Amino acid sequence: MLKDQTLSTSKRVDVDKKRLINCNQVDVNQLMPLKYKWAWEHYLNGCANHWMPTEVPMGKDIETWKSSTALSKDERQVIMRNLGFFSTAESLVGNNIVLAIFKHVTNPEVRQYLLRQSFEEAIHTHTFHYIVESLALDQGEVFNMYNEVNTIHAKDQFEMTLTEDILKPDFNTSTQEGAQKFLENLIGYYIIMEGIFFYSGFVMILSFHRQNKMTGIGEQFQYILRDETVHLNFGIDLINGIKEENPSLWTPEFQAHIVDLIKQAVELEFQYAQDCLPRGILGLTAPMFREYVQYIADRRLERIGLKPIYRSKNPFPWMSETIDLNKEKNFFETRVTEYQSAANLTW
Repeated sequence: MLKDQTLSTSKRVDVDKKRLINCNQVDVNQLMPLKYKWAWEHYLNGCANHWMPTEVPMGKDIETWKSSTALSKDERQVIMRNLGFFSTAESLVGNNIVLAIFKHVTNPEVRQYLLRQSFEEAIHTHTFHYIVESLALDQGEVFNMYNEVNTIHAKDQFEMTLTEDILKPDFNTSTQEGAQKFLENLIGYYIIMEGIFFYSGFVMILSFHRQNKMTGIGEQFQYILRDETVHLNFGIDLINGIKEENPSLWTPEFQAHIVDLIKQAVELEFQYAQDCLPRGILGLTAPMFREYVQYIADRRLERIGLKPIYRSKNPFPWMSETIDLNKEKNFFETRVTEYQSAANLTW
């Protein structure tokens, strides 16, 4: 007679024992039952926004780029600088997820979203390859700009510094110092890279789109903006969740350190805006970006429980309309496609 092959129910997951980091009581492979439903909701929202860059026609952009009169020299510089920054930044974010974050997250539903996000970072990198190839740009110039343009290099180096310690073989989050370093990394990539550095680039490219220029690139940036909005919201939930489970990490000294990092990031982004816009284009000027970056920095600070420090106003109120992702919007001659599953998106 065959023996009963049923395993003991004593090994079933106790959902209350699940933790975001430093959990050795629950098998990281056991997804159900969910504890952090917000992580699963972000995963579903990411799936609902699935897209591929090659679905976006680039014919009009190619015609505009080849024209000797359709774009000014300054306008071309803005486009090139943004392609140069994003092409590397998206890879940095993807590498950080796979090499620095995933290993130290001990919750399966959060890991499920991280897998989805890492795929989306690959799609974003694919996007810049597609744009460069479509416009017949110098691939070496665009993808090596982070080594050759000081303001891009400074932002990338700022982020890579936040990853160095976590990539060391002996790094772990079991100590106060290690857990704070991990939290610093999350804030550096979700709040600063994706929540601050990316958003001024979105303004620049979508300003072309608003004036019916480079609409193919603009449409792809709208898709990326959708993805990044989910990334940002997930990162904020993860950061706040770790803070809640480990309140000893959130010391006054650590909070002051985070505020200092965000101040540094705001200055780096303003320097980048000055580099992109030495004379201003399309109604955009570098001083407007100082105000905008300060405005969104305050919003990011508030979302992780810190007080705003700048009190600046938003000089680009139309960006709030663009981020209203629950509605299908016509942007002149192009439209961000609503996939069948997009009805699942809730904000």
